Amino acid sequence: MRLLFGRQWWWTTLLVIVAVAVMARLGTWQLDRLAQRRAFNARVSAQLNQPPLMLTAGTLGVDLTEMEYRSVVVAGRYDRSQEVALRNQVWGNQLGVHLLTPLVIEGSDRAVLVDRGWIPFEDWPPKQADQFAEPGTVEVHGVIRRSRSRSDFGGLFDPAPPPGERRLTWTQPNVALIDAQVSYPLLPVYIQQAPDPAWTSLPYRSQPELDLSEGPHLGYAIQWFLFAAILGIGYPIYVRQQSQQRAARPVAERQPGEAIEFGRRNHNGDRN
Repeated sequence: MRLLFGRQWWWTTLLVIVAVAVMARLGTWQLDRLAQRRAFNARVSAQLNQPPLMLTAGTLGVDLTEMEYRSVVVAGRYDRSQEVALRNQVWGNQLGVHLLTPLVIEGSDRAVLVDRGWIPFEDWPPKQADQFAEPGTVEVHGVIRRSRSRSDFGGLFDPAPPPGERRLTWTQPNVALIDAQVSYPLLPVYIQQAPDPAWTSLPYRSQPELDLSEGPHLGYAIQWFLFAAILGIGYPIYVRQQSQQRAARPVAERQPGEAIEFGRRNHNGDRN
């Protein structure tokens, strides 16, 4: 220990200590990410294995926010006068938007936003009133999705629109903010409508792409811990070897002022 913090090595030793601490923290962070990934996978798998939820006027009191990715069936009528869109959506390398339309639930005065699918960017807002219309009572099959205020990686978000103004295009499906400009009380989630083989026109439906693997987090954690161990064990060995080699060199070969901090003894065998 005295050798590591001697005049020649103390600065390098401090750098090594910091590097080992950073590597160990990165390994711990990857283990935290792994735990989060496992918890997400367990939650999603539990919902995927549930039977479809029949969302009716009688089941509106359930906690839908804890049912993300569960299949759902709901009937009602669309109110396209209060429709909005999600920007920056891609279909086959073509830029577009997703239509978010309030569906007034049958037998209720409440509504739920439905992501009806993708349309080309140049078709938003629709040029004709009946473009992309689905009139009458419709039955929607899809999955429950949570409201989002920003993307998973941070970045873009939607500020609240000024009082009295209505925003047509949104970056995130922020149900709480959209609810403020809709005349119906919205449920706190939205529904991503599932594809239907019988539906071949716009808007194009899609389902969320889920990766329920554990990802590379465990491998990365092991890698960082190995790096920390190699550096933490290897560095003292290297310093010891360097000091032994320096002590074994003839005095004439040493650099002026070079101190021998290992194995230096006087002629009586006592360490100075």
